[in-house]
Amino acid sequence: MNDLFSNVIEICAGMHLLPSYADSSELQQPLNSVLAISPLRQMVTSRGFSMSVHTSNCGDAGWVSDRRGYRYVNIDPLTGQPWPAMPVEFTELAQSAASYAGFSGFVPDACLINHYQPGTQMGAHQDRDESDFSQPIVSVSLGIDARFFVIGPERRGTSIPVDLSDGDVVVFGGPARKHYHGVRKLKASTHPRFGSVRWNLTFRKAL
Repeated sequence: MNDLFSNVIEICAGMHLLPSYADSSELQQPLNSVLAISPLRQMVTSRGFSMSVHTSNCGDAGWVSDRRGYRYVNIDPLTGQPWPAMPVEFTELAQSAASYAGFSGFVPDACLINHYQPGTQMGAHQDRDESDFSQPIVSVSLGIDARFFVIGPERRGTSIPVDLSDGDVVVFGGPARKHYHGVRKLKASTHPRFGSVRWNLTFRKAL
């Protein structure tokens, strides 16, 4: 956690931005360790379309997508082995960010890792495959800038844009827990540590 960050910014009821809350220099090595065990892969949607982002997971469960749908599984289908344990740096960051945003007692058991490059995006979606919607989502941005957006409980409507930079953390729960949200197509850019890549670590209580 970075001690030098701005105050919490309310994006909408239940959704908060913690600017520069994470220190990406402390997360790069644990991230690399996870990916050495469960490498990035390009999943497909239930309709058979390839996702533009590449993904991996760590923790007790991992989120996967294929022609059978979206779900959490305990075994990495790529390696046939359990997902890597969640690094302590990840767990401590997710718990402290959730608590700072008003969601105490959060114990994540899954971290979805999304790898974006310029030109990739994430369409509007809900995080609704988890078992307990009383628990928040903690989303950590690393690397190049991105424009996040949130709509609301319905897919259609006016979106709220939120520009995210390296180290920014978004926490959402309560009335915002199942809001539709996504990421606009990334513009060409380079980060001094991560190159032309944005990493998104999304912590959930999945099981």
